[in-house]
Amino acid sequence: MFHLCLSVNIQRKKKIMHTFNPWINFNGNAEEAFTFYKSVFGGEFTKVVRFKDLAGPEFQVAESEADKIMYIGLTIGKHNLLVANDVPAFMGRVNENENRSKIFVQAESREEADKIFNGLSAAGAVEGPMDDSPWGTYAGMFRDKYGIEWIVEFDPEYSSQF
Repeated sequence: MFHLCLSVNIQRKKKIMHTFNPWINFNGNAEEAFTFYKSVFGGEFTKVVRFKDLAGPEFQVAESEADKIMYIGLTIGKHNLLVANDVPAFMGRVNENENRSKIFVQAESREEADKIFNGLSAAGAVEGPMDDSPWGTYAGMFRDKYGIEWIVEFDPEYSSQF
């Protein structure tokens, strides 16, 4: 299940820019998945908080949940953040086959699109291989080995604007 987290970046003397950062729920393997995503995208973890880090008299944490991830953030590029957590067992399992959302990655070149697509789709299920699309982009889509759905695209018109 995805949650979109709205971040607002305010810069003086410039207009307000909004960024949307996907938030993914995992069934206990958020750290493994994010280590994999970091190997493909690079970037750094902004913060890693485990359930045990917040444990106290008011917030009891079962021993089996202590090392699970309460929050993990991975920077991707200059203004993007991919965020996740593990869903505690008492909240039930996340149905990883019914995300119904995809993370869309806009690459800066065909080569970068291929690199990201090939890296993330390894051991996953390709739904549409990288190819030229009827609308003038170079794109592909897949479900990664963690059940997360992705679309990777290079749009020469979009890239030329920056």
